[in-house]
Amino acid sequence: MKFDAVLIAGPTASGKSRAALELAEHIGGVIVNADSMQVYAEAPILTAQPSAADKARAPHLLYGHVGVREVYSVGRWREDVLAALQRLEGRTPVFVGGTGMYFGALTDGLADIPPTPPQIRDAARALLDDIGVEALHARLTARDPLTAARLRPSDPQRVLRAFEVFEATGRPLAEWQDQPAAPVLKNARIAAFVLDPPRAQLRARIAARFEAMLEAGGLEEARRLEGLDPGLPAAKLLGLRPLQALAAGTLDRAEALDTAITATRQFAKRQMTWFRHRMPHYIWFDPLLSNIIAQYARIEA
Repeated sequence: MKFDAVLIAGPTASGKSRAALELAEHIGGVIVNADSMQVYAEAPILTAQPSAADKARAPHLLYGHVGVREVYSVGRWREDVLAALQRLEGRTPVFVGGTGMYFGALTDGLADIPPTPPQIRDAARALLDDIGVEALHARLTARDPLTAARLRPSDPQRVLRAFEVFEATGRPLAEWQDQPAAPVLKNARIAAFVLDPPRAQLRARIAARFEAMLEAGGLEEARRLEGLDPGLPAAKLLGLRPLQALAAGTLDRAEALDTAITATRQFAKRQMTWFRHRMPHYIWFDPLLSNIIAQYARIEA
């Protein structure tokens, strides 16, 4: 069986980028990023983007194409994917990443929300800066209680997005989300995998990754991102704040690494919870016991 697309999900530091590269070389495919942090141009080290050597082995799309000060969303990623699919020249896309909502846009659909006009976005951002996220959530509750009830009052990114959508469309974001547009890969033949490494191995890989990031210049990269608006999506970049604290001298190296590693392990745990709930139909495998080419060959026959 020939597949129209391959999906490879997994928690951070699980080896999914390497697996995607191995499979893309094997089938002559094109790797498409499905990780919300690897889109940022200014953070190739801290987001563990593929190296120049890896990119020379197979085409890579949607890596490092967005500025950290942009409000990049799953809706914009979906648009970028649709444009990227037009450039494949018959080659199979291999989507790889750890962002569950991106995979949902591929297979389940995504709310087709009209773009927010810049003047509304700027006004909403200014209001958030002026009154704070909890007060903005209170205003959202008064106007759009349906969406507000689904959001944590302390989540500036999602509260701001919901407020913007209601301002721009007059409809609750929850209503848009409950009426998703067609999946990007509608009617496609898909091979879908989740890398499921043992917890101990994953914890060790996360720790080793941060050590390697520091050696590769991650501290300097974090320093260059000082002053980033905490409400922007890129501000959630794993390890950014503790490394900035290390650069500022408020944490020592051991403290910064411990803080970053602990937060990343917690994030990986949340990723795996999402995958178990939303992707039980994917093929799960332990990368210590098997590899992506063997798993692919098993279902391709």
